[in-house]
Amino acid sequence: MSQVSDDLPKNNQGQIDEQALKAKLIADHQQATVQKLNFPTEIIGLPSKGLVYPEGHPLSSGTIELKYMTAREEDILSSANLIKSGVVIDKLLQSIIVTPINYDDLIVGDKNGIMIAARVLGYGKEYPVETTCPKCNETTKATIDLTSFDDKEINPDDYNRTNVYNYTLSKSKRNITFRLLNGHINNLIQQELKGLQKKSKASGIDHELTTRLKYIITSVDGNNDVNFIRNFVDNELFALDSKDFREHIKNIQPDVITTFDYSCTECSELIEDVQMPMTTNFFWPRE
Repeated sequence: MSQVSDDLPKNNQGQIDEQALKAKLIADHQQATVQKLNFPTEIIGLPSKGLVYPEGHPLSSGTIELKYMTAREEDILSSANLIKSGVVIDKLLQSIIVTPINYDDLIVGDKNGIMIAARVLGYGKEYPVETTCPKCNETTKATIDLTSFDDKEINPDDYNRTNVYNYTLSKSKRNITFRLLNGHINNLIQQELKGLQKKSKASGIDHELTTRLKYIITSVDGNNDVNFIRNFVDNELFALDSKDFREHIKNIQPDVITTFDYSCTECSELIEDVQMPMTTNFFWPRE
């Protein structure tokens, strides 16, 4: 027992360093996992640079390890049940992530980065698409180099390890705190929206916007009571404040810039900053 204890990382006071120990255990687990899988892997950078995850979290390093897609992942992609339920991409990403994490810890922008990396590792960097030229209004073909996409530039000072941020609403000047969306929060949102389906169908009103805000906002003027926040969103949040707040989240959300340039095959016009279309050809490339 004493020999095992001597091998553990310790701080200056000779006590076991819990953070260093956790990092060591994670690293050992990663190495053992890779050896067990015997698959080639790649380390990719996260758009968030790991700045939104707690110290000691496997993602706090700003990188994640992925294995190359195999026929097993093609089984996932061709599963009719997974496709119908809308979880096929999540199941695919969970299958190729080697780093030991809770998948729902990932914020949305990091998940987008992993999805693009998975496509490159599985089927290569070239993604053929069809799009409508805004100049001649004709359908044209283009090929996107997925490895050319860059992460959004972010200011490290804008982020913290708790993933809770302050914001002053532009019109009402009320102070709120909010969090960037991750899988845990999104699951709660989807569960509530599913429960609201009958109400939405009867009224014709889609409650998705307000439901998302109720989960993203964590306090209003220092009050973090859930019912208080819900009442605020429904009855006190001005439309202008809601619009500006959602734009603020969009601006600071770490993500991948998925715009591209192409030359129209019909009129030869150079079209710039076009948003990448997500079609079935992304993970189900044509033969």
